[in-house]
Amino acid sequence: MVEILFEDSDIIVCVKPAGLPVQTASLAQPDLESGLKKHLAGKYLAVVHRLDQPVEGIMVFAKNPRAAAELSKQVQNGGGMHKHYLARICGHMAEERGKCEDFLVKDARTNSSRIAKEGERGAKRAVLEYEVLEKGADTELLGITLHSGRHHQIRVQLASRGTPIRGDRKYGGEKALQGRLCLVADRLEFRHPAKGERMEFHIEVKI
Repeated sequence: MVEILFEDSDIIVCVKPAGLPVQTASLAQPDLESGLKKHLAGKYLAVVHRLDQPVEGIMVFAKNPRAAAELSKQVQNGGGMHKHYLARICGHMAEERGKCEDFLVKDARTNSSRIAKEGERGAKRAVLEYEVLEKGADTELLGITLHSGRHHQIRVQLASRGTPIRGDRKYGGEKALQGRLCLVADRLEFRHPAKGERMEFHIEVKI
């Protein structure tokens, strides 16, 4: 059962469990979209942003075309919807707080992304800000604010700096420990698509 944080006639806000895809073409595999459509008895539902399958976190869905269009604008403009994450990394960042700016290229064939040079075909700018929240002997907990929504962005940018997310089998290599991916979308802010009021949702998690 999906945890629903808020619902009205325009939107539904819920917590996506780790391991559950947002959408899937497989009839044999459950996904979040299908579960919510069942909850809505088959009524209109639009996906306006995504989370990687192994990532737990807060998502907002639109319940009518007008809400979908407005929320999509907030996602695309980069100023209306704010996404915050927690990530437990292997190793230590060079600074207590900072910004990661790169260009990423997605490889659809392998479902992966990589750091690229500016101007390379398909390269898109990726920006995030981070702050070290906790320090351990060989790990740190980061608070991350995402300024662009590129494919596997946080995972690729942190791994490229020698600090992969714990449990990241795709990008972490031998340095990342086995187990679940320690990345959670713990806070989401946006404007209500009909009322225009600012909305913020937050979940308490330990990773």
